[in-house]
Amino acid sequence: MANLLHATNLTFAYSDEPVLRNVTLSLAAGEVVALFGPNGSGKSTLIQLLLGALRGVGEISWHDKPIAAYRRNELAKLVAYLPQSPAMEPSQRVSEVIGLGRLPYWGAFGIESARDAEVVERVAEQLSLTSLLSRRMDELSGGQRQRVFLGRCLAQEPRALLLDEPSTFLDLRHQVDLHQLLRRLARDQQMGILMASHDLNLTALHADRAIVLHEGHSVADGLPEAVLSPELLARVYGVLMQRVMVGGESHLVVAT
Repeated sequence: MANLLHATNLTFAYSDEPVLRNVTLSLAAGEVVALFGPNGSGKSTLIQLLLGALRGVGEISWHDKPIAAYRRNELAKLVAYLPQSPAMEPSQRVSEVIGLGRLPYWGAFGIESARDAEVVERVAEQLSLTSLLSRRMDELSGGQRQRVFLGRCLAQEPRALLLDEPSTFLDLRHQVDLHQLLRRLARDQQMGILMASHDLNLTALHADRAIVLHEGHSVADGLPEAVLSPELLARVYGVLMQRVMVGGESHLVVAT
């Protein structure tokens, strides 16, 4: 798989408090990487560094080009970001929200093109949102809104997608739907996906690789079934865990 992202020895601190310490990671085209760790382990900070929203120590390259060499709209055409709580105006129409993903392609006067409209229609069809394009955001369910926000990201036509806890406000069915959709995007569009998550089982099930952060350090990076050992996770999360077999598959559970 072609390498999209390579980051080496990333270190960052807020004032004098270190948040990340010498973290190294990569992301390839068509790969889904799950980023695990308890609150405060540095997951969100790491994503902000990879987007160039924060500046720390270390090296970050997208497509073998240093992140500092990218113009803002140029990087936005390469990588899209879905935050944990996306901002929106309740009165905005679904078509308008998805259309905002075309912002990096707009000219100096912010005039949308026929190409922008085509991309919005294609993304809406891909995410089963065509019938909702004229609806207001405050008329949608939580699962529908999350698909719209993902559509805004896909309208950027990125090569990589970074997501920060994308299933936080979704019920179980919509969590499964979202993970399956991301898996298809990686496979069918060769999109690299890095996703921070607290859901160890569901996210790992759809990931090619798992990275575990603990107190700012990357303490594991590899195949999910190898990385997510009860011993490591007990140390990282501070609770006892064990693996159980359900339907021939191994799942992690908290041992009480």
